[in-house]
Amino acid sequence: MSPKGKLLAIGGAEDKGADQERGDVHRNNLNFFELGILKKIVEEAGGRDARIEVVTTASMIPYEVGNNYLDAFGKSGCTNVGLMHIRNREDALEEQYLQRIKDANCVLFSGGNQMRLSTIFGGTQLLDLIRDRYLHSDFLIAGTSAGAMAMSKTMIYEGNATRAHLKGEVKITTGLGFMDNVIFDSHFEKRGRFARLAQAVSGNPSCIGIGLGEDTGMLVTNGNQMEAVGSGLVIIIDGHNIRHTNIADIPEGNPISIEHLIVHFCEHGNAYRVKERKFFMKLDGEKELKA
Repeated sequence: MSPKGKLLAIGGAEDKGADQERGDVHRNNLNFFELGILKKIVEEAGGRDARIEVVTTASMIPYEVGNNYLDAFGKSGCTNVGLMHIRNREDALEEQYLQRIKDANCVLFSGGNQMRLSTIFGGTQLLDLIRDRYLHSDFLIAGTSAGAMAMSKTMIYEGNATRAHLKGEVKITTGLGFMDNVIFDSHFEKRGRFARLAQAVSGNPSCIGIGLGEDTGMLVTNGNQMEAVGSGLVIIIDGHNIRHTNIADIPEGNPISIEHLIVHFCEHGNAYRVKERKFFMKLDGEKELKA
């Protein structure tokens, strides 16, 4: 069954809390939403009156992050926004959060550490409810940075970009599972993460790698059709036709080799169908794909 809801995975433009590549805690630019991406979230959620719940769980500075979301949405005229400062699994069991998800049009996962999302929400009734709403109703799940990376079933949780060409340097675990045939990576071109995503795909070639640039995202409808939005670049890495890779046979720490990766560069309006593994130039007014 195709999901009735939509996903909006955004490459981010900020860090909130622990940076899993550098292992430190810092504050970057908190004015992280460019107008185009913000407007897209509001539009896809149902307009300015839509109820949007922001989940700050991934961040180690949740109140600062949450207030900046409120300010950013407020500038766009969207004020029906709530903050869910869920810090642990005990919090995730609270009935108030279940009811708020039932009443929402959109849930937005902030940036930070994607492992916090998978370990705090994995196996909970709250995550089941979010999945159910996504599958059976016109519900939007958005995520930026770590919030985008956690959307897929196969999730990168760590990997230094400068060492990502070496076997074992890219760490994989199970994400929130809204899509099971892709792997998302964020801050993609700015932090040079091509090799990181390529290694993840070579070890999981049934998945399509989606590298999200900053202020850029992929809007996913029907669990399959994707459209690039925002001002930057999305890079798609398809490993279905890999002819050779040494990743299964070499010791950890050795350079990997991969033959015949297929790569697509997507700008605003370009589209891609995951199951068909096909790139399209744009979507027309009827949302039909045009080659």
